[in-house]
Amino acid sequence: MIVITGAAGFIGSCLLTRLNQEGFFDIVLVDDFSDELKNKNFADKRYSKQIERNIFPVWLRENHLLVQFVFHIGARTNTAEFDMDLLNELNLDYTKTLWNLCVEFGLPFVYASSAATYGLGEQGYDDDEATLQALKPLNPYGVSKNEFDKWAVQQERKPYFWAGLKFFNVYGPNEYHKGRMASVIFHTYQQIVETGEMKLFQSHRPDFRDGEQMRDFVYVKDVVEVLCFLMHHRTHSGIYNLGSGKARTFLDLVRNTFFAMNVSPQISFIPTPQDIRNKYQYFTEANMNKLQQIGYRKSFYTLEEGVFDYVQTYLVDKKYY
Repeated sequence: MIVITGAAGFIGSCLLTRLNQEGFFDIVLVDDFSDELKNKNFADKRYSKQIERNIFPVWLRENHLLVQFVFHIGARTNTAEFDMDLLNELNLDYTKTLWNLCVEFGLPFVYASSAATYGLGEQGYDDDEATLQALKPLNPYGVSKNEFDKWAVQQERKPYFWAGLKFFNVYGPNEYHKGRMASVIFHTYQQIVETGEMKLFQSHRPDFRDGEQMRDFVYVKDVVEVLCFLMHHRTHSGIYNLGSGKARTFLDLVRNTFFAMNVSPQISFIPTPQDIRNKYQYFTEANMNKLQQIGYRKSFYTLEEGVFDYVQTYLVDKKYY
């Protein structure tokens, strides 16, 4: 069996699809399945069991002999969440529990970290584990992810293979349930359909013009390719960046969405909300050398390719991955 936590969510459900495409069907889905909207993400997929998140550690202890690999994708991912107790429970303590069970039972463990750990990028965007202590995340979500990364590398007892993946700005199908946290492409598509235009956040820094804030946007199809690669190549444990390796502007992103919809661009700017203004990343770009050095050779979707595929293949007809 292969375990996917967060299986009803965005990346987890796309990973399920990719594993089905590779011929893997004995898959255990772990999540809080109370959200009927999210459950559409795996409605037509093949898997063997659904296990509620809160009972999964007990289930794993009782059934570990049946399990071959654990993908821990589930997390509280809201970057505007300020309940540190909740973030510690779901992103830190729960992940420690799964890590320790994988150590005890000899199971490989791949988990989701985040580029939010890099903060303003004062230390750069290199996935060097020696820099973890110096990172200054901008929000409690990023803090919770960095705290686990720091804890993981300090452990004397580790799973025989483990990897923490710092996801950058992931976009793609099955993110419709994420609300405010969905990608700018998704929100752009919705706004164009409803109003014919897109409103982007203004820049509140003099060194960036409006719309020229830059992020490393990575298509979810590339993300799940890397996840599958790590499942098949369990040789180099550690923390890895997972982005496209190329920063692009939000204007690039939005203009490509208009192009994919065959609509003339109409773009205006609004103030960045106060609750995130001081904790807003103006530039991120993954250094992908470390992943390439362990043998990952597949090329990533360009922004143009990824946006066009996402819009035309999924958003236009509201298809699920």
